[in-house]
Amino acid sequence: MALQVGIVGLPNVGKSTLFKALTRKAVDINNYPFCTIEPNVGIVEVPDERLGKLAKMSGTKRIIPAVIEFVDIAGLVKGASEGEGLGNKFLQNIREVDAIVEVVRVFPAQSGSALGGEIIHVYQTIDPERDIDVINMELILADMETVAKRKLKTGKDARAGKKEAVMEMSILEKLEKEFEASRLPHTMIETLSPEEKKIVKNFQLLTTKPFLYVYNVSDVDRPLSPELENRPHVKLDIKIEEELIEMSPEEIEEMGLVSHIGDLAKSAYALLGLMTYFTTGVEETRAWTIPIGSTAPQAGSAIHDDFEEKFIRAEVIHWTKLLEVGSWSNARDTGALRLEGKSYIVQDGDVMVFKI
Repeated sequence: MALQVGIVGLPNVGKSTLFKALTRKAVDINNYPFCTIEPNVGIVEVPDERLGKLAKMSGTKRIIPAVIEFVDIAGLVKGASEGEGLGNKFLQNIREVDAIVEVVRVFPAQSGSALGGEIIHVYQTIDPERDIDVINMELILADMETVAKRKLKTGKDARAGKKEAVMEMSILEKLEKEFEASRLPHTMIETLSPEEKKIVKNFQLLTTKPFLYVYNVSDVDRPLSPELENRPHVKLDIKIEEELIEMSPEEIEEMGLVSHIGDLAKSAYALLGLMTYFTTGVEETRAWTIPIGSTAPQAGSAIHDDFEEKFIRAEVIHWTKLLEVGSWSNARDTGALRLEGKSYIVQDGDVMVFKI
């Protein structure tokens, strides 16, 4: 699955520095066929210690992790919804991503050696809640315009009593109420039926995408306000993460520093409702990305469409059990392998071989 997470934020919050820190561990894109990466897109590995353990057991020549594409989207200023700054470019780029990582500045203007001097805030004062409101309001304003246009298009059919149009108009009116109350509509959408959620997805709204907040702090252990803590978030000292790029593992250990950058990739993966299953052998041990709740045939399609269309059965074993028995052949000989059919719901950490 090609998954993109857009990194957004106001000027001088650490957005581009975060992108640099993330992509220092970009994996070799030659492992991913038909993958053309623009300069502002970085392929980032999702940290997973299970891969190394499976690869060691199998004597693997090549390890391929699960990955997420992080997109460094043009900076946002107030008025972006009306074209201010690079607003139009910002809004177009963000429509194309699967989720949004919003970088929010929490560190003060001067915070000692870790950040190296004064960094001026675009609004002169440090107020994370205000900054979040600025960005969210620009997304809301852009979506209000989209909803208004959609209502004009749908209204005639709705007045004529066409069932789908009536349902769509009801959803548009609910969205409009959320926007008028300056709310992102995530909570409201959770109350909709599966059919209604599909309709919302077709609107391609900015505010309906999953959000993860990255708080750029000068101390990752310091508690934040309850308002900030209650949002889905990761805390990072982004300047420190950038400095770690230039340091050797020995220097990092000697100074007692710890990188938290991997927490972002893992949190983004979870935010998108994703999980991992594995294939392993001498040639390759690989993590495959699928939505939580996927059936065995659906999981197989991550490898090739034929694995879904021509699926017969799958041999399955959990990764911990496979390590316990020591090899795939031992798993088969001892009866530890399970044969699963089309209705099997794949579990995170399954190791699988597909039969077609």
